Amino acid sequence: MKRTLSVLLLMAGFIGVGQSTSELQKHYEAFYKEMRLQGDMNGVISALTHLNVLSPSKERKDTLAYIYANNNKHMQALNTIGVEKDESDSDLAVQVKAISLKAINQPKRALEQFEILNKRTPNPYLAYELADLKIQTGDITGASTNIEYGIANAKDDMKYAFYERQQPYEVSLKAAFLHLKGLVAFNTDKENVDAAITFIDEALKIDPNFNLASLSKQALEARKNPPPAPEGEKKE
Repeated sequence: MKRTLSVLLLMAGFIGVGQSTSELQKHYEAFYKEMRLQGDMNGVISALTHLNVLSPSKERKDTLAYIYANNNKHMQALNTIGVEKDESDSDLAVQVKAISLKAINQPKRALEQFEILNKRTPNPYLAYELADLKIQTGDITGASTNIEYGIANAKDDMKYAFYERQQPYEVSLKAAFLHLKGLVAFNTDKENVDAAITFIDEALKIDPNFNLASLSKQALEARKNPPPAPEGEKKE
């Protein structure tokens, strides 16, 4: 009799836990929908985190990481889905890893993720990211290949955003590629500054307000024509 009673109590406990978990999941699903309607990202993050604890889901985890990344919380995004290269990852997960690794200044790891995206769906925007990262990591030949593809395939209405100024701005994607082409020319032959400036001038002709290209040109011109040494300073 005691044994039967113990079994019944144990079963009742399992049923109670099951009902409690199911009710909590329904609660957080409703909470998630409400936070989305209100545009409350902290609430959305909280709801998804609870749902992942109650009922783990790779798709939901990818979504949570995307929301973190989209709100410039890149370490949290990477802590959610990891940094490993995984060919089986969803497009969303690879995109989050690529953007977040680039944002925390991990160009080699970011490059791996952008390469996966580019294999799946090549396009000029990915070509730009690849070229930029390859210049940073010293792969000038690879960067040149991506730049030529980008220039050939970028449409006139395609824009790329830059954030080095206090106020972000957009320029023609073709101009952005020409700026990179100038950097490649300089890295290929640092003595031939004029070749690099020629490409950057082409970029500025397309977009005269391209601030980063203007800064690059100023740096190149300063290298080509260094200011005279102050009077009295010994020349080496």
